[in-house]
Amino acid sequence: MAEVVLTGLGKAYADGTRAVTDLDLSITDGEFLVLVGPSGCGKTTALRMIAGLEAISEGTIHIGEAVVNDVAPRDRDVAMVFQSYALYPHLNVYDNIAFGLTLRKLRKQEIDERVRRVAKVLELHDHLDRKPRNLSGGQRQRVAMGRAMVRAPQVFLMDEPLSNLDAKLRVQMRAQIARMQRDLGVTTVYVTHDQTEAMTLGDRVAVMKSGVLQQVGPPQELYDRPVNLFVAGFIGSPGMNVVNGKLTLDAEDRLWVELNEDALLLPESVLHDKPALKGYVGRELVVGIRPEDMEDATLVDASEGCILHVVADLVEAMGSDVLVHFPVNAAPVVTDDTRALAADMGADDVLPVANGRSVLVGRFSPRTKVYEGQPVAVWVDTSRLHFFDPATGSSIWNQES
Repeated sequence: MAEVVLTGLGKAYADGTRAVTDLDLSITDGEFLVLVGPSGCGKTTALRMIAGLEAISEGTIHIGEAVVNDVAPRDRDVAMVFQSYALYPHLNVYDNIAFGLTLRKLRKQEIDERVRRVAKVLELHDHLDRKPRNLSGGQRQRVAMGRAMVRAPQVFLMDEPLSNLDAKLRVQMRAQIARMQRDLGVTTVYVTHDQTEAMTLGDRVAVMKSGVLQQVGPPQELYDRPVNLFVAGFIGSPGMNVVNGKLTLDAEDRLWVELNEDALLLPESVLHDKPALKGYVGRELVVGIRPEDMEDATLVDASEGCILHVVADLVEAMGSDVLVHFPVNAAPVVTDDTRALAADMGADDVLPVANGRSVLVGRFSPRTKVYEGQPVAVWVDTSRLHFFDPATGSSIWNQES
């Protein structure tokens, strides 16, 4: 096991395209770190540079005590699991797992002990004689992981290993990977586009955009205190709702967020937690609302200043909850961050709008009686609102306005 430290890591191609810029990241011994971001954000390039499969343009990579910039991939003592299984079809499970050990000419007894130990951990012990074509997708991926594990490397590198599996198998394999990493305690860097994987697997999560690290921290920290609009919108499913609003002060010195004809009253706790908001009184700002911080107002004891009066546009019953989509008369947020988020969702321009109005999504209790096309009073937990500077996209916490 070893610590991995990336200092000023960068990658530029001959045509001038930059894949990674000035990446500083320390992955502690035994940590499970997840690199997440949209397609093309540089996360896989960063992983391949750690593995030695991609030449670096600048910076240094430490694995343990050694700088490995010029060390060949085979000598870095890392094991990589790819998106494709890359199994040898003519070899059975046992021989696929043992392949690397056989090349290293270890004793047959040691190879056998290692293979059977790993096969037991991955629940493959009953399939050692089978060929890859006779295995399910999940079993094939476990064989690929077993081939990496059996080497007992200092570092595991995983590049979207679950992307080829169906939804149910992905959930099962996530749990298996988490247990495996916890039991082995091997430093692991895991790349994924799926933020649910990132949140459920990582000790810490590093969010990248356009080759630049945006934020790194424990999953809950990224969820509760995103540093900017991009992280706020990327982490969470459904993503955070964002709209343009205006901060005002009433005659009683109470702070309100105006969303055109609707207004939300902020409790004193918000200003205590985000003192920099004082500098935005009378100014436009971006307001973020998590779907789970909204509810059908008929199901809660709603106080003054916490209600949006809207019409339900779409209602999705999910069983455990109900997703209610509704437009509000507030201008959509159009920034580089929201464009990047929209592009990641396959949209052409910005996040959902209807007739120039922003469309929000609320996660309601399954007890709601909301119907499409009907008026609905939406309760908002105003103590959990997020605020962003409209010019920079940065979260408003304690910084100077």
